[in-house]
Amino acid sequence: MSAARDLLFLAHRVPYPPDKGDKIRAYHLLRHLSKHFRVHLGCFADEPEDLRHAQILSELCASTIILPLNRTKAMARGLVGLAFGSSLSEGYFGDSRMTRWVAATVSRVKPESIFVYCSAMAPYAMPYAREHRVLLDMVDVDSEKWHAYSKNAAWPVSPLYARESRALLHLERRAATTFDRSFFVSRAEADAFLAHAPEAAERVGYFQNGVDLDYFKPGRDFSNPFANGCRAIVFVGRMDYRPNVEAVEWFARDILPGIRRHHPGAQFWIVGANPAPRVAALGSNSSVHVTGRVADVRPYLAHAACVVAPLHIARGVQNKMLEAMAMARPVVATPQACEGLSARAGEDVLVAQTAAEFVEAVGVVLTGAADGLGGAARARVEADYDWTRNLAVLDHLFVDAREAQTDGTVSSYPLEPATANHMRVAS
Repeated sequence: MSAARDLLFLAHRVPYPPDKGDKIRAYHLLRHLSKHFRVHLGCFADEPEDLRHAQILSELCASTIILPLNRTKAMARGLVGLAFGSSLSEGYFGDSRMTRWVAATVSRVKPESIFVYCSAMAPYAMPYAREHRVLLDMVDVDSEKWHAYSKNAAWPVSPLYARESRALLHLERRAATTFDRSFFVSRAEADAFLAHAPEAAERVGYFQNGVDLDYFKPGRDFSNPFANGCRAIVFVGRMDYRPNVEAVEWFARDILPGIRRHHPGAQFWIVGANPAPRVAALGSNSSVHVTGRVADVRPYLAHAACVVAPLHIARGVQNKMLEAMAMARPVVATPQACEGLSARAGEDVLVAQTAAEFVEAVGVVLTGAADGLGGAARARVEADYDWTRNLAVLDHLFVDAREAQTDGTVSSYPLEPATANHMRVAS
């Protein structure tokens, strides 16, 4: 592809640093596209420290705008929108400054294509879908996440979550039938969406995430962050995110005591930024450690006896699992956390649903009865989660866009065979 073409890239958050789920995928997409396009990036910063990354992003992009987002005002907009029938997510990220910037940029550079990251940003591209090829990466079915929240929340929050689920699904369906192509992170997510939006089947596909296989590489000499004799069971994730909070609470309360009855040296380490008060309170237990933000998660993974993902609400692909697997660590996870992964239960990861099953599975790891698990996990991510291979499908789509321009038609998308390393159409 020629480097002389312009592309508008819209993201709900600053796509850097690649240290958590949504930013990891967005960053690798942006970096890949910047090799072939003059990228014009528009995104929001809902954390002040994100503004510090403007220079790094400017080196990848021809132009950028990072708009500070006041969370209180954004939430107020979202609640007003929800009251009047739109989604809270759409209102949260709805900003007249971004609307003006998008209009000015489209007029100025006349981008060949528009790439939208996250369904909440879809409204910004809607006015231009007739004249521009628009591709949307929804990543996960966010409406399903809110539906799950509604099932686990008490009144009066539960009906609000249910309302957000319905409103967001309406936006997702409208975007999927308006834009040229919408992507998800796995076949499971694409199938979940198409169960509600069969009319979009011809426009929906998916491509898998990847892992930085060199960065998350086992065998390096990382200093041990744990005390001698500690059998560290590690959970990694952002700790103000509700599914993560609920996961570590369940593990610390219902699973860890059973493990320690057989393995007294086992300790639970919760590694991740912004611990919610409920998470911080878990640290009052001497066998539970809450680190907060760490400069590098790799030492914690490298020296972990076991990595766990005890999630009951999980959408898309869990990058925390892929990174642990890339570090050749044995992983025990719920079926929900494994959904969308190509990892084989019992061969690449151990799967546990109940507290008793978790106690048993972690015990298998701690006794050394699963010594080959880490090596198999590393082999799995090498085979299926290479960013270069998994993003190659975008090149085919954009080549097709160029050919469509030359003959004045919009041709169909070339799709790769149904292998683990390419986008497929979800049926």
